[in-house]
Amino acid sequence: MHALLLTAGLGTRLDPLTRLVAKAAAPLAGRTLAERALTWVRREGIRDVVLNLHHKPETITGAIGDGAHLDLRVRYSWEQPVLGSAGGPRHALDLVESDPFVIVNGDTLCDVALAPMIKAHKRSGAQATLALVPNPSPDFYNGVRLDDKHRIVEFVPAGPDAAGTFHFIGIQVVSKSILEPLADGVPAESVKGLYRDFVRTTPGVVRGWPLTLPFVDIGTAEDYLRAALAIAAGEDGGSTVEAGAKVDPSARLTRTVVWADARIGAGADLEDCIVAGPLTVPAGLRARRTMILPAALARPGDPADVRDGVALFPLAPGPAQVD
Repeated sequence: MHALLLTAGLGTRLDPLTRLVAKAAAPLAGRTLAERALTWVRREGIRDVVLNLHHKPETITGAIGDGAHLDLRVRYSWEQPVLGSAGGPRHALDLVESDPFVIVNGDTLCDVALAPMIKAHKRSGAQATLALVPNPSPDFYNGVRLDDKHRIVEFVPAGPDAAGTFHFIGIQVVSKSILEPLADGVPAESVKGLYRDFVRTTPGVVRGWPLTLPFVDIGTAEDYLRAALAIAAGEDGGSTVEAGAKVDPSARLTRTVVWADARIGAGADLEDCIVAGPLTVPAGLRARRTMILPAALARPGDPADVRDGVALFPLAPGPAQVD
């Protein structure tokens, strides 16, 4: 069994952090997001993985390489332009040597047991089997409805109609036959296109695999901060400082993530912040719910306060809380 890890996306919801690295290369307590996903894939018995690439590919290949440090064989599928959640897998088919194979979104972590899911996919005759959990936030997440045979009957937009639905967590078992009719190199979407059409015309081609498991969705900067602290067991008010960063002993960090190559100046006081280097946080800076990046990354129209070589972005919509 082979797997495809989807890492080509632009990571727009994680902007401005994705001005520095691809989302899959964002650090999470000592390992990149992609490395954590690949560690799970290897634990599930898969040793051959393809990653698709588009945005800042060097930040992913620099962290993953050939996969030897993860006991994997890793190869890459290059996309120009970015081809989407169905077009990307279609473009990678020649590199994926098993049928069916596993597709994993590069921005979600969940400890799914793959063997029973793969077995169910093969027995069902489905061409795509999607891992689902009860929708934890129908107002935020799109929904999936199943019939009593676990066939997907509807994809539901987030909102009141999504109450009582399932949520697709970005892990699926796919037969090549569902992707092969697509034109190679042409952007296409799965849930919002290919799968939606099959659900309407050919029941049973796309099925669900209901589970009850926690998952980590790294969509926004707030999601990222929460996930990084949780993985580092920092929920008690601690912080996580990546190897290579330096923090002055007089600085105070509370629920803050500091990337490698960042420097925190004397007396700085940061709470619920993300410091993405290489940069030096000015001595004495006080910031709350703020992303701190190199000033050179600021663009015209950004909601950023630029000073002393750093750009201070709000963690969520609204002004950055900086003194």
